[in-house]
Amino acid sequence: MPPIPGSGLAKGLAVTLRTMTKKTVTAQYPDVQPDLPPRSRGVIGLFEENCTVCMLCARECPDWCIYIDSHKETVPAAAPGGRERSRNVLDRFAIDFSLCMYCGICIEVCPFDALFWSPEFEYAETDIHELTHERDKLREWMWTVPAPPALDPGAEEPKEIAAARKTAEKLEAQSAQRAQEAREAQEAQEAREARDAQQAPTQEGDQ
Repeated sequence: MPPIPGSGLAKGLAVTLRTMTKKTVTAQYPDVQPDLPPRSRGVIGLFEENCTVCMLCARECPDWCIYIDSHKETVPAAAPGGRERSRNVLDRFAIDFSLCMYCGICIEVCPFDALFWSPEFEYAETDIHELTHERDKLREWMWTVPAPPALDPGAEEPKEIAAARKTAEKLEAQSAQRAQEAREAQEAQEAREARDAQQAPTQEGDQ
């Protein structure tokens, strides 16, 4: 069946009439901040304590907008007779947001959870060169990252939290053991001093 002449115009006018009867809502930005969805992609925050300078994020970035510099440091042996180790120390971590296309690949491939999405989006600059943000700025954005959603009841504890908890418990146990050994040594020292004090008058009387 061929379309009725003027039906398209009628549909358009109907949409216009429906819109005219609705109240206009104006976003009062920047006086009123918008309510962003929880998983909004604003900028990328850096938690540099987790960064091992593996360079995986920079290699996988399709825009090559991540710049990383580092140097190697020698770590002394943990135990006598052990072997020294070398580790990478982060010197520079910068992201050029004038090139970034917010694909999130760097966040997905990071094996140590050092990069996170932040909902911050107000970082406009008058100079394009100033859109390259160094690690200090990325660290500030890290504190705006929302907390992860709560786990379902009975869910397995995340590996990162379990590892951190085990490390904290181990350090606490070592600290408690050292404190116990220090107390025992102090008590032994006090017992020796008391014994020596009791034996001193006896020896003087024998003389």
